[in-house]
Parts: sequence; structure tokens; C-alpha cells
Amino acid sequence: MEKFDIRSASFDELQQFVGDMGEKPYRARQIFEWIHGKWAENIDEMTNLSAELRRKIGQIAEIPTAACVRVQKSTDGGTRKYLMQLHKNGIMDNAKVYAETVLMTYKHGQSLCVSTQAGCRMGCAFCATGIGGLQRNLTAGEIAAQYYAASRDVGGRIGNIVIMGSGEPLDNYDNVMRFIRLIGDERGAGVGQRRITLSTCGIVPRIYDLMEENLQITLAVSLNAPNDQIRRQLMPIARTYGIDELLEACRAYESALRRISFEYIMISGVNDSEGNAKELAKRLAGMKSHVNLIPANKVAEKGLSRSSDAVIKAFAGVLEKSGVEATVRRGLGSDISAACGQLRNEHNA
Repeated sequence: MEKFDIRSASFDELQQFVGDMGEKPYRARQIFEWIHGKWAENIDEMTNLSAELRRKIGQIAEIPTAACVRVQKSTDGGTRKYLMQLHKNGIMDNAKVYAETVLMTYKHGQSLCVSTQAGCRMGCAFCATGIGGLQRNLTAGEIAAQYYAASRDVGGRIGNIVIMGSGEPLDNYDNVMRFIRLIGDERGAGVGQRRITLSTCGIVPRIYDLMEENLQITLAVSLNAPNDQIRRQLMPIARTYGIDELLEACRAYESALRRISFEYIMISGVNDSEGNAKELAKRLAGMKSHVNLIPANKVAEKGLSRSSDAVIKAFAGVLEKSGVEATVRRGLGSDISAACGQLRNEHNA
């Protein structure tokens, strides 16, 4: 019989859980604070619960955890990458499910990039994650476990979360929405929604669903091309949702909620010409958008190479001259396989 996942449970669900056990409602707050405020790894850590109650909970509930099986630190000092193996009931997942999590340090503070799936089925040409396909979705508790494991490693709360690791967040929609609300609960980690960024390859119907959630997170859309011809070469999702349809959804999201950020991976000879920049600027005209230009990471299996620094700078200049705000993302962690899927693939090799 599968045990109740108390790390993925909302506060209201925990209240129902303890009520069904015949316990007082305040026990729910104690359990929630242990899991999401004190990052408890097992039920026996909950010392303000009696030994008998801990025993009863352990019989019917579990706390999924993420154990760091490999940690790499970049020579630039700004990046730390974790390969985490997921646990249930203190036992490693028999399927050897891994999550990749990256800690990035900037002037404004620390950001943690968490994974939402083991593997990915999107198959983007520049990404290592999809090489092995999708293994499975991660639960809300397993996504949160990555945050708590990294926070323990650095000895304190990490201020910002980027849902941009392995997997497509909107392909694991319900668990990701639950995670955002769990991690933001002030009775636990209390990471405000304005400190959370969610990245998507562009599953259009889910962008409209996300609008209905009325969240205050930042939405980042992985665009990577100024037109359908190039985008379809790089991203299979573009064969289902064209760039016009995607940008229409983005404009609706921006109008209803907040400004959107676009990610544009710079790939030499593919999407980095002056003409590409001018076409992109035209596409984004009138939007209060921001474009992050990202030097492509080297993925041996993909055979693509990053644009030169001079080309990226020139591309940014064309966008800025056209009135589109653009920045070049500082390359972090290339020496430690910090691109999505790289460390997991190396570990499995």
C-alpha cells in the first residue's frame, strides 16, 4: 500500500490527515513546520510529537527526500551543481530517479534552479535532458526536497527559485502548481511568488491555464528563434504551436499579469545573424518583454556550438536599438556540466 506523501500535502490536507488520525488540528502546523520550515528528513526528527504519534504517522505516511549523490563546484565560484537521487521511506527509488539542481550566485543573491521531471519528452535540439526521454514526473514534495537539500548544503535559506531544470514544468502542471504554493506558504519556506521564475518551452494551452492561477511568478518563455522555420528545427513543440500562436498567448499573459521574459539560446550559424535579430525585434514589438541571450552550452551528442561573444554582443545591440530590452546571461558552470541533463547523463553512462 502506497503511503501518504506528507511533503506534497497542502496545509489543509495535513489538517485532514491528522483529523482522520483522531489528532488535534495544531498537529498539522507542527508537521508542516518540520517539513517545510526545518527541512525534516524523517518523521523521527519531529521531537515535539510523541514517540507513539511518530510511530503511527510512520506507518501510513512518508517524507520523500533528495540525497545528493554528486556535488560539483565551478572554478568561477558562482555555481554549484547537485545530482540528487530521490528517496521514499528512506529507501532510494528502485528506478534510480535523479533530479539535477543548480545553485547560482549573483550580486543580488542566490538562485536555485530545480527540476520538475526526471528526463524530458520535449526533445529540444540544444538540451541534454531529452536524450533519454521522460522517465517520470516529480511530485511537488520531490521538487521541494531539492530546495531543502540545497539549503542545508549552503547552510541557509536560498532567496530565489528558478523552475528551469530538467523537464518541462508545464508538462507536469499540477505538481508544479502545488509546489509553488507549498514553497510560498509562510508557515514553511515562505519563498514569495515574485522570487520564483517558471520557464516553459511554450505549451500554449497551459499558458492560458497559468493565467487563471493568478500567480505573481515571472514567466520565462524559451523562444530561441525569430520564426517557425528555425524554431521547428530546434524545438519539436513548435510543430504543434507556431510562434504566432505562442506570442499571442504571451501577450495575453502579459496583459493580465506580469511582463514576460524570453530566453534565446545563441547557436552559431543557426539563429544568431543580424537578420535574425531584426526579425525577432519585429516579432516582439509592442511587448514589455525582456530577452535573455544565453550562450549555448556544449552538448556533445547534439553537435551544436555557441555563438561567439562578438556575435552575441552585436545581436543584443540590434535588439536594444529596436527598443527591445536584452541582456547576455553570464555563463555559469560550463566546467561542471551545469546544462540541463548533462550531469545525469554522465552519471548513467
